[in-house]
Amino acid sequence: MNKDLLLYEKSQPGRRTLRLGRLDVPAADLSALPAGALRRTPPDLPELGELELVRHYVRLSKKNVSIADSFYPLGSCTMKYNPVLNEAATAIPGFNAIHPLQDSGRVQGALAVMKRVADALAAVTGLPGVTLHPAAGAQGELTALLVAHRHFVETGQKQRKMVLIPDSAHGTNPASASIAGLQAVEVASGPDGLVDLDDLAAKLGEDTAVFMITNPSTLGLFETKIAKISEMVHAAGGLVYMDGANLNAILGVARPADFGVDMMHINLHKTFSTPHGGGGPGAGPICVTQELERYLPSPRVVEEEGGLRLDYDTPYSIGMLRGWAGNFGVLLRAYCYIRRLGAEGLLRVAQNAVLNANYLRVKLRGAFHVPYDRMCMHEFVCNTKNQREQGIHAVDVAKRLIDLGHHPMTIYFPLVVSEAMMIEPTETEAKETLDAFVADMLLIAEEAKHEPEKLHAAPVTTPVGRLDEGRAVKDPVLCYTCSH
Repeated sequence: MNKDLLLYEKSQPGRRTLRLGRLDVPAADLSALPAGALRRTPPDLPELGELELVRHYVRLSKKNVSIADSFYPLGSCTMKYNPVLNEAATAIPGFNAIHPLQDSGRVQGALAVMKRVADALAAVTGLPGVTLHPAAGAQGELTALLVAHRHFVETGQKQRKMVLIPDSAHGTNPASASIAGLQAVEVASGPDGLVDLDDLAAKLGEDTAVFMITNPSTLGLFETKIAKISEMVHAAGGLVYMDGANLNAILGVARPADFGVDMMHINLHKTFSTPHGGGGPGAGPICVTQELERYLPSPRVVEEEGGLRLDYDTPYSIGMLRGWAGNFGVLLRAYCYIRRLGAEGLLRVAQNAVLNANYLRVKLRGAFHVPYDRMCMHEFVCNTKNQREQGIHAVDVAKRLIDLGHHPMTIYFPLVVSEAMMIEPTETEAKETLDAFVADMLLIAEEAKHEPEKLHAAPVTTPVGRLDEGRAVKDPVLCYTCSH
């Protein structure tokens, strides 16, 4: 290598300058680091050519599973296609090179995107108050519960601390209630999988703050008596919160506000097709009634004569739950999706999601037991009751699917169904993909009858076979170099 092109020069104690051609790049300032943290010898790194390096990372990429290379029927998580066009929009310099602390006058385009996303969510839900703050659905739940708590404190009803939650709810619901300083109370499901109204009535009272309901539920069922439920909760003085994780099933068909919902969160990374999985990124805006709007986190985008700005002057706000005003990259992707589809397209999202789920339900109900075998919404739940005599469990079916090239469905949830397998095809999968999945599920059902050992041994095509999941929970290995 030409030393004139790559040369370290000592410029000051603890600081070096890397001179590359005519470009001087300051290296990291090491003076603040303790001496014990600094290396005394160069790191023992392998010397590799570019070809070996490229092959290494390509091999790693092939071990990843994503919606881009396989069907991903992960129930209740809406793992659907993220349009490439949305990603292109986030690369526009005017969007990706800005900072949240820039003057409002220089980021009017970004503020306009945020304002239009909020307006669209208000139109979809019928709830006018919107905050884009929450970083995920679970944080949206927490935000809404804090808003509700603040409302009751401000209105002299501090005793309202009970949050009623159906037994089929997402696990984050009771966790959010606890973090908000409220008490979770379970409400039973009836034999039809819907909320038991008698049990709900028995638990409503002067201490009721919120009834949290996922609608459609994690069983893939629409609560047909949701208006009656809202009426009961309101009569008791409580608020109705809707977990909007499954909103893609009712987009353009029903507005939550119309059946009595006071507040809800929306998973932009599910319903509006922004990247999801792997811990992020995410966004879980909440929408509330006009009465609750003043308690929303700040800042929020407001419109005035001079344009748009972020409003921090909100004395009743619960404050900030995260940095800045929202996960802008996710908001931008959602905006592209909403504008591209329009009102008619969003309605088709719901129609196709419901059609695809029911197609799979009907195709599989002969081979696998479907405990609630009626018209479902975006997903449905089946189990291995038909395979019980062969000793087959939900985990066996899931692991065998890996060998056949599919990502497994959600298993063992919701807890109200034993050996549950929750399947959500989403609206973005073609019939050919669904048929291939059905064929492999029917093959697994046949293997369970005649070759159950195949299922017990699966997966056999992966670098790592079936793990001891019980031991992994009780005796985890938490560092790469540890072994025991």
